Amino acid sequence: MPRLQDAYRRTGADLPFGDPLRAHGVAMEGYFWRFTLPESDRVVIALCGVNRAADGSWATLGLAGHPNGFLRTAAYPVATADPDRLGAAAGTAFVGERDRLRVDLGPDARLDVRITNPAPWPRRVFGGSGVLQSVPALNQYWHPWLLGGRAEGTAALGDEHWDLTGAQVYAEKNWGRTGFPESWWWGQAQGFAEPEACVAFGGAEVRAGPLHTAITLVVVRLPDGRVVRLGDPLVSPVRTTVTDENWTLRGRGPRWSVEIDGYGAIDAAHVLPVPLPTERRNVPGALEHLGARMSVTVRRRGREVWSGQSDLAALEHGGLDLARTEAGRRGAPPDATDAPPLPPWPQ
Repeated sequence: MPRLQDAYRRTGADLPFGDPLRAHGVAMEGYFWRFTLPESDRVVIALCGVNRAADGSWATLGLAGHPNGFLRTAAYPVATADPDRLGAAAGTAFVGERDRLRVDLGPDARLDVRITNPAPWPRRVFGGSGVLQSVPALNQYWHPWLLGGRAEGTAALGDEHWDLTGAQVYAEKNWGRTGFPESWWWGQAQGFAEPEACVAFGGAEVRAGPLHTAITLVVVRLPDGRVVRLGDPLVSPVRTTVTDENWTLRGRGPRWSVEIDGYGAIDAAHVLPVPLPTERRNVPGALEHLGARMSVTVRRRGREVWSGQSDLAALEHGGLDLARTEAGRRGAPPDATDAPPLPPWPQ
């Protein structure tokens, strides 16, 4: 039985009440953290994609900030994803765990943070992907495992050094059997008037054999701690319209409904890397706003329960063609997302 379960997880799927944070052994395991400081209008993100090539695993790394526009990315030659718990490492350049995150992409691109007072995903039958999480061989799965918390630490972003103590924390994991899907859309926000509130959504062109459909998943942590999740295609579908600057989502289930509207000017977006796992290289793949506007309204049985607005939202529109086009418009070579090579890693 354990061998059958291991083979099932290697398709990317998880059994009910399974742990989606453990590495699955698929082509890409993505780890993402976001830190929001409403008092100073600052945001920091850190990402690590552990990618599988024929000769071993390597990493897509990134560290970015708002409003200073800082971005540093790298393709690191070795990486590991923990098969027993949440954990990603790329030498000394990136070490991410449940309560600690360290990034070192050079003296001007560093982060060292501890996470306290976590608000984890509540124990449920499934994670953020809902029932889709049990479907084998999808090209993408998504799980927002940390819907709040507080940071203690610092970041070096270019010539600026930021104290992140007190920042609101969000973290998620995504993974897929071939890497990223053909196109996707994503958003996350904290920095509302109620510091306990957290909003996240993820959508993509999902494929599994002959199955091909567009699905959006929405998660809202209300100020009172309740977590609302919509996006099961038959029970609580989410209608989505996305451009490079506007995101409109309308989700409705038997009890809950959620409306999300977001806007970010394209010229202010970061161009983030996406891995080509078997080729051991990154390419421009996503336009991500770090300081966008998002408004949210949540209703229960038609009655408004909570509404809020954040001016420090993340909004992303992903796809290799659109991001390469935007990178070219800004004068960057089509594959130039990586920083200069990092120093040799410890043997």
